[in-house]
Amino acid sequence: MVDLSVNLAGLKLDNPVVPASGTFGFGKEFKDYYDINILGSFSFKGTTREARFGNPTPRIAECKNGMINAVGLQNPGVEHVIKHELPEMKEYFHKKVIANISGFSVEDYAETCRLLDKEEQVGILEVNVSCPNVHGGGMSFGTNPDSAAEVTRAVKKVTTKPVFIKLSPNVTDIVSIAKACEDAGADGICLINTLLGMRIDIKNRKPVIANKMGGFSGDAVFPVAVRMVYQVAKACSVPVMGCGGVSSAKDVIEMMMAGASAVQVGAANLVNPYACRDIINELPVECEKLGIERISDIIGVVE
Repeated sequence: MVDLSVNLAGLKLDNPVVPASGTFGFGKEFKDYYDINILGSFSFKGTTREARFGNPTPRIAECKNGMINAVGLQNPGVEHVIKHELPEMKEYFHKKVIANISGFSVEDYAETCRLLDKEEQVGILEVNVSCPNVHGGGMSFGTNPDSAAEVTRAVKKVTTKPVFIKLSPNVTDIVSIAKACEDAGADGICLINTLLGMRIDIKNRKPVIANKMGGFSGDAVFPVAVRMVYQVAKACSVPVMGCGGVSSAKDVIEMMMAGASAVQVGAANLVNPYACRDIINELPVECEKLGIERISDIIGVVE
């Protein structure tokens, strides 16, 4: 029998499959499809200090082999998440979850992380410095090594749980930013977030989505994600969570061979609500075909 367990900065997961933030909500919508306790964990909806309505509609544009979204971090705010979402979640998910956090200032990040760090259900804090959909914050932090490091240091000062920094692929040198975060105390790196994309309605001669540009995700970004995971895993000593275009068990194995210790599944959840369940069921079969007895043995095997 294949051992699918992995260790993520001290948090042991039964398997490496983790639904990505923004594609799984707080798990409520998926718990009626299958028992989501089969997941390694999941990264819940991106949370900010204050509630956010998000960007104007339309927010979604279809693409070949992917999609563009500009939801704009719509969420009820950290206080609501602590008072309502986490207690409800405890009833249907019995493992530690990953708290995805965004902000518009260093103080925002630090305070939101400080509050969620106190919650027993939270196993890892995933600090998103890479959202390309919101004006005035997110992306600017994730595209500069000094800014990313500043956020990392501020969060680490007020937290005790592992902190993973989620980085933007919309940069020329992902390694320098990842290393800056590691040097500032990050316990892990998560990458990639969405690429910046755009679609135009040629009949009406205007952008398809109201925000004009948004985050491009789906199968088409997978090779970019694998490349960046490989680069960062080789350059850094902290664990990497790989994300971007993953839609099959073979993709999970490929991402782990590139250096990922766990793998997030994003857009595939929006196409098929059973995507993560199917991947978990397929993983042992694919591992056996490749002679893999312990999936943790393949992390970073590609030289």
